Amino acid sequence: MPATTTKGAATRARIVETAADLVLQRGVGRTSLDDIRAGTGTSKSQLFHYFPAGKAELVEAIAAFQAERVLDAQRPHLDELDNFESWERWRDAVLAHYGAQRHLACPISALTLEAGVDASAHMERWQGYIEAGVARMGVDDDGRTALAVFAALQGGLLLMRAQQSLEPLRAALDGALIILRSASTPACVDVLTERARPSR
Repeated sequence: MPATTTKGAATRARIVETAADLVLQRGVGRTSLDDIRAGTGTSKSQLFHYFPAGKAELVEAIAAFQAERVLDAQRPHLDELDNFESWERWRDAVLAHYGAQRHLACPISALTLEAGVDASAHMERWQGYIEAGVARMGVDDDGRTALAVFAALQGGLLLMRAQQSLEPLRAALDGALIILRSASTPACVDVLTERARPSR
């Protein structure tokens, strides 16, 4: 990325955010640079100043932007997964984020499928938060359990996009929490059960 001033950085960020919304609604293939120029009010020379490699470079920037947006929508819950109540709050935040979209899709997986974007680093980071949360729950075989939870989430997102319905994601997240509960050690279950009991 070329060196920019504070104003230039703000302009670049505005281009990326607007382009990200257009791509999410229309798809990469149906969103041209002319569409992005019209949506952002930028000239061709200005667009290529910030993205010399053209659309491919812009799509990579969109992927990074969308990855942050997806994680931010799950915070602070994603950083505080240490009991079943916190996992339920996380589930609700995920559903609220995607439920607010006009076109139901996970932008990270959509860019991977449509444009061949290498989103492995973004996915690994996301999965890392899930792994840390599962580990804090004290479950048996936490690595495998975390993978099952993350796989359920991603599968729910794919079906959500295909069916344009939030229900597959809701079912997948509920299933993920069932997986987590079933894998919890007796000690963890005892502690969480004690917390849930009303005080006398």
